[in-house]
Amino acid sequence: MVWYKRFLDIFEKPIESISSEIIENISAKVKSVQCDDPVVSVIIIAHNEETRLLSCVWSLAENITEFPFEIIGVDNNSDDSTLSLFKRLGVKSYSEERKGPGYARQKGLDMARGEYCLCIDSDTLYPPSYIQKMVLALRKTNVVVVSSTYNYVPDKNFPRFWMGIYEFVRDIHLFFLSFKNPVWCVRGAVMGHKTLLAREVGGYREYLMRGEDGALAYDMSQFGKIVFIRGYKARAYTSTKALSADGHILRAFYNRFIDSLKGFRRYLFFTGDSDPRPSDNK
Repeated sequence: MVWYKRFLDIFEKPIESISSEIIENISAKVKSVQCDDPVVSVIIIAHNEETRLLSCVWSLAENITEFPFEIIGVDNNSDDSTLSLFKRLGVKSYSEERKGPGYARQKGLDMARGEYCLCIDSDTLYPPSYIQKMVLALRKTNVVVVSSTYNYVPDKNFPRFWMGIYEFVRDIHLFFLSFKNPVWCVRGAVMGHKTLLAREVGGYREYLMRGEDGALAYDMSQFGKIVFIRGYKARAYTSTKALSADGHILRAFYNRFIDSLKGFRRYLFFTGDSDPRPSDNK
């Protein structure tokens, strides 16, 4: 069985339909992995994600790694039960009332105790080796930022066949970008970086509503390398929420294809963008 399928029984399901036994089981797993002296801070940002948060936390709590880690939750001004769910699961959680991923990620960075930060989106599922692979890459000489890639959890509006084609083309796009402009491969849901250095460069550009992840990577890149991880052991699965904003898979594909053509020179030359805003945050 594909690793992520075990989490689909509760993925995008109403919280009231999930048994207390399952929630208590996830809470116990969280308690077993939380560390008071972490090497890694795993920071989940969430806005109205009560239907996806459980499966995200569950996948993280089942990660197998040699590196002690903590899980931190940042509720970004939700009006559902996201914050209370963090607390019920035993995840150390904070509130950030200023709405936007930059504000939420910065809050997590401020609270992090680990040497490394892994940025997590609450609508995403992470493979069992995710933390291990990301941190091993970050520990290599002169590496300051890492980013992996992801697939989508298919649904009736975005079936597996069409999503497979979309993901294949997207991965080729990221592969070629990674040579000259790896900063444009960075996605906040699958990003890791050194904690102290991120603080030293000023942290996230909170005012950005998109691209706060790439902007931080750019700021950090003057001190070391950005590494793009292609292996399946660090490949996450995320919801189609971002694609749904385009209404249809073909429209989503078309919009991102046009954006890629506009930035074609990034495949060939380092562009030196000081304020990168990736068009496909997911």
